[in-house]
Amino acid sequence: MIILNENTKCLVQGITGKQGQFHTEQMMKYNTKIVAGVTPGKGGQEVCGVPVFDSIEEAKENVDVNASIIFVPAPFAKDAAFESIDHLDLVIIITEHIPIHDTMEIMAYAKAKGVTVIGPNTPGVISPKVGKLGIMPTHIFSEGDVGVISRSGTLTYEIASQLTRAGIGQSTCVGIGGDPVIGTPYIDV
Repeated sequence: MIILNENTKCLVQGITGKQGQFHTEQMMKYNTKIVAGVTPGKGGQEVCGVPVFDSIEEAKENVDVNASIIFVPAPFAKDAAFESIDHLDLVIIITEHIPIHDTMEIMAYAKAKGVTVIGPNTPGVISPKVGKLGIMPTHIFSEGDVGVISRSGTLTYEIASQLTRAGIGQSTCVGIGGDPVIGTPYIDV
């Protein structure tokens, strides 16, 4: 499964929040195509030069987008995820502490719609020299042929760092999420 490539065009849900703003800037510095942000009631603003819309539907009317990364508080994550699932092919949920019943509903809805969900409680996905969708520190990754998949963000970082130090680069590293219920298990990545 190829999760992130040069054709991935992402929007950031919760882009106007502190974490959304910070990680949008970091993702863009790593060549990730962030084409829009969504925060209800904040449409018309810009964050890091990225246009902000009130909804994904409105964003899709204005920009070409096929993925979402969610940086919204846990109480709002279910609604944000459902909105993404209705309109996009890939949804990455960074948010942690989402109620388990909400997560179960998100995953059932995504499965019914055929949408790939990474997370929740994920550090995201990185393909060195291509881009990253998440919160991973980029300096520990190097381009190569080894894939890394982990439920733990910290272990993902440690494995990638050790591989890089040994001269072994990575093709893609995926943190599938540390919560009890996740969208994409090891076998599907």
